[in-house]
Amino acid sequence: MSEAAVHDDHHDHKPTGIGRWLFSTNHKDIGTMYLLFSLLMFFVGGAMAIVIRAELFQPGLQFVNPQFFNSMTTMHALVMIFGAVMPAGVGLANWMIPVMIGAPDMALPRMNNMSFWILPFGFTLLLSTFFMDGGAPAGGWTMYPPLVLQTGNAFPFLIFTVHILGISSIMGAINIIATVFNMRAPGMTFMRLPLFVWTWIITAFLLIAALPVFAGAVTMLLTDQYFGTSFFDAAGGGDPVMFQHLFWFFGHPEVYILILPAFGIVSQIIPTFSRKRLFGYTSMVYATVAIAFLSFFVWAHHMFTVGMPLAGELFFMYATMTIAIPTGVKIFNWVATMWRGSMTFETPMLFSIAFIVLFSVGGFSGVMMSITPVDFQYHDTYFIVAHFHYVLVTGAVFALFAAAYYWLPKWTGHMYDEGLGKLHFWTSAVFVNILFFPQHFLGLAGMPRRIPDYAVQFADWNMVSSLGGFAFGLSQLIFVVVVFKCIRGGDKVTDQVWEGARGLEWTLSSPPPFHSFTVPPKVTEESAHG
Repeated sequence: MSEAAVHDDHHDHKPTGIGRWLFSTNHKDIGTMYLLFSLLMFFVGGAMAIVIRAELFQPGLQFVNPQFFNSMTTMHALVMIFGAVMPAGVGLANWMIPVMIGAPDMALPRMNNMSFWILPFGFTLLLSTFFMDGGAPAGGWTMYPPLVLQTGNAFPFLIFTVHILGISSIMGAINIIATVFNMRAPGMTFMRLPLFVWTWIITAFLLIAALPVFAGAVTMLLTDQYFGTSFFDAAGGGDPVMFQHLFWFFGHPEVYILILPAFGIVSQIIPTFSRKRLFGYTSMVYATVAIAFLSFFVWAHHMFTVGMPLAGELFFMYATMTIAIPTGVKIFNWVATMWRGSMTFETPMLFSIAFIVLFSVGGFSGVMMSITPVDFQYHDTYFIVAHFHYVLVTGAVFALFAAAYYWLPKWTGHMYDEGLGKLHFWTSAVFVNILFFPQHFLGLAGMPRRIPDYAVQFADWNMVSSLGGFAFGLSQLIFVVVVFKCIRGGDKVTDQVWEGARGLEWTLSSPPPFHSFTVPPKVTEESAHG
């Protein structure tokens, strides 16, 4: 049978129904599955956060016992980080990177399918721990020994889940690197890539460098518990602080794994709705590389209170302050892009502007915490909780919302409901601040984090924070309605989505390729191979 006939035969037997999704090697289908899975996990993790805020609504023990409360704080973090934010980023990468670089698909489509389908099984394992003797993991998402070793039957499931999710992420990262390095259209050099693609290349290298360290650390935990080793057991000559070093060597780059794709999203959206080329493309690329590089030299700022030598504290203090410089470059560049632009304020732009303002709040509180002697006061208080939620909710999650509104018309062929989108934005933006801003005050007043009960002087701000949390959670249902309506139908997209404001998307966020792709270049055998 000729090659053409084989090709046609494949097209005639395209799987439909559930087979299309189970066996898909199409980057768009897999991207869609990642995004829908992350939305589901966003609500699972959000439900856990609601339990936490309900318990903290007033002093005393109201709804859950302390053990279950600790399980909630632990599982909320694991589900949100590994189940919601990371898969959403990988879903966007799957959908958009081949489109942006002119590739027909991802480089390794079967591995792409596998890296997605590992996720639901991993989270089924993790969530099944709620039904085991001893309950779900309750030692904090950081899994510090010896606390995490008292988790009971859930412990090996927790470790296995971490391995499974890590394998999924590493396969996704390898796929992205292989795709961008090998499948760019002719003329699409590295310094012409859209910034979203750049942020994902760098994120992929971070994943490959950081995750194996984490895998090693949790394997050592496992052997401590079941095979008689004492890596982290002081009684056997081990050191529990060594686990903290290994964990945060992964954990700090992990924060940038969550936020760098958000930087890329915002770098696509701001130029489009400002009708202006991105200010300082080259400096944006180098700033992203600098952030990623420096993220491996700041891990012990999470550990200022463990009794480090003074030289160590000074090094990590200065290194942490240094990372604020390239981050500041990016923020100034986004503002400069908007400066004197012909701006309009559709929902994606609103979320992007809110991202810049509120992510900066998280950035400033981060610089505050980098000052070692001051961090002794902030450490393990609600100030820390406020800081990282400003980075990860008003940062990463807001950027993901912006991306969803921005690209939904491209994905579905239908316009989303702009009125509902703006309602979702304003309710989220108002209530997220009512939720997290008071936590700065609680932390500065000395309220510890991860406690189910608290002293009466913290009652008022906790009530405010909880009310904000309930309202923020409810307002996310608007987003589900928007997505559902958009997938089901609605106004057909106009040419504007490709040729008007968003048609500028590819050229505004990066220097244009040699060819304008209005007429696709003819790819000859020679040009395809360099």
